[in-house]
Amino acid sequence: MKLLLASPPIHGHILSILGVAEGLASRGHDICVLAGQKYRGRVEAAGARFLPLPAAVDFDDADLDAFLPGRADKRGIAALRHDLIGIFMSVVPAQYRALRSALATESFDAVITELVFGGTLPYLLTTPRHRRPPVYGISSVPVTIDSVDTAPFGLALPPRPGALGSLRNRALNAFVHRGAFRPVVTALNQALAECGVTQGAWIFDAALSYDGVFQLTLPGLEYPRRELTDRIEFLGPLPASSSGTELPDWWDQVGERPIVHVTQGTIDNLDFERLVAPTIRALADEPVTVVASTGGRDVESLTDLFPEGRLPANVRVARYLPYGALLSRTSVMVTNGGFGGVQLAARHGVPLVVAGATEDKPEVAARVAWAGMGVDLRTGTPSPERIAQAVGTVLADLRFAHQSAAIGSVLGADHDPISRILAVIHEDALTEVR
Repeated sequence: MKLLLASPPIHGHILSILGVAEGLASRGHDICVLAGQKYRGRVEAAGARFLPLPAAVDFDDADLDAFLPGRADKRGIAALRHDLIGIFMSVVPAQYRALRSALATESFDAVITELVFGGTLPYLLTTPRHRRPPVYGISSVPVTIDSVDTAPFGLALPPRPGALGSLRNRALNAFVHRGAFRPVVTALNQALAECGVTQGAWIFDAALSYDGVFQLTLPGLEYPRRELTDRIEFLGPLPASSSGTELPDWWDQVGERPIVHVTQGTIDNLDFERLVAPTIRALADEPVTVVASTGGRDVESLTDLFPEGRLPANVRVARYLPYGALLSRTSVMVTNGGFGGVQLAARHGVPLVVAGATEDKPEVAARVAWAGMGVDLRTGTPSPERIAQAVGTVLADLRFAHQSAAIGSVLGADHDPISRILAVIHEDALTEVR
C-alpha cells in the first residue's frame, strides 16, 4: 500500500507519526510523510519519503516562543487557549493546502495524520467520502471529545459520578464554548472558512470526523464516556524505534538502589528549575539513584544550575535515554506529564509523580491520579519538599506500582499496534468493496 502520513513539526506528535511510518515501511509499504524540515532526516531514517510543510507553518518546536510570543507569561486555561490559537488554529489553512497538494500529486490508498494536524479537518469537511481515500487519525494526547460524562478538556477535572456530575459537566461545557474558549472557537471557524468550510466545528471533537482514530492510550488511563464510538480504538503506546538511543557510558555504574527517573520531556524543558533541578535537590541525600534526561538539551544546561557545575553523587544525566531499558529498572518516574512517557511508564508498571502545567499535561496528570497509578502535584513548579514527599509516598505504597502494572498489562506481551493499524485499513477496504 501507499500511504500518506502528516504531522505538525512538534516533537511529541511527529514521534508518533515516525513510529507508525517506520513500522509500516518495515513491512514493505510505500510511505510519504508530510512534516517539518527539521525532521527530514528522521523521516528518511524511518524508511519513508519526505514531503515538506510550507515554510509559514514549519516552526521550530524547540523555540515555540519565537513562533508564538508571550507563551512564557501565561498559565492554565489562558496558556492552553494561547497555544491552541497560535500553534494549532492559525496554521490550519496552510496545512490544509499542503495536504490537498500532496493528495493531488500522488494517489494514496489511505491517509494517516496526527490528530492535532488541523489541516485534516477542513479536508474531511469539504471532501465527500467517495472522492477521497480513507483518513485515519493518530492521537498523542488524551481523548478530548466533549461529553456529559466528563468535564471539558483543558480544565483537568476528573469525572464526578451521578446526576450532579452530569449537571456539572453540562454547565462547564457551556462555559468553555461560550466563555473561556470562545476565542478558540472563533479562530477555528475563521480558519475553516478560509478553507471553504461553511459550518462551524469544535476542535476537541475533530476525532469524530475521521474514518477512524488510533488512540495511543492505555484504556485504564482514559475517562469512560458514552460518546466514544467503535471507530476510536485504544492502541496503547507505539514500540520504541529500532534506531533508538544507546545506553549512556555510566549505565553499568547505576547500581542496585531504586532508580527515580526525572524528565521535563522535549518541549517544556527550557527551564530545568521547574522540575528536574528541584527533584535532584529533593533526592540528593536519599538512598536512590536519580536518572535525569535533558530531552535533547546539552547536559551543561542542567549541571550549570549547581555549585561548581557538580551534581549530587547519586545523580546521572543524559540528553536522551532508551526508555525500554530505563523503565524496566525504574521504581518511580517524576515527569511534567508528557503523554507518551506516561503511557510507556504504565506499559512498564512504573508509578508516577506528575507536575504538569503546560499543553495537555495537567489533563495527563489528572488521569494519572484518577487511575491510581501516581500522585498529581497540581503544579508545574513544585518545591523540593513536595517532590520528596510525593516520591516517598509512591515508593512506600506499593498500590501505585501495582495499579500501574495492572493498567499496562492489558495489552499483553504480543502487543503489535502497527499490525492492528494495517488490519483496520484492510477491513475498511473490504467493507467498501462489499
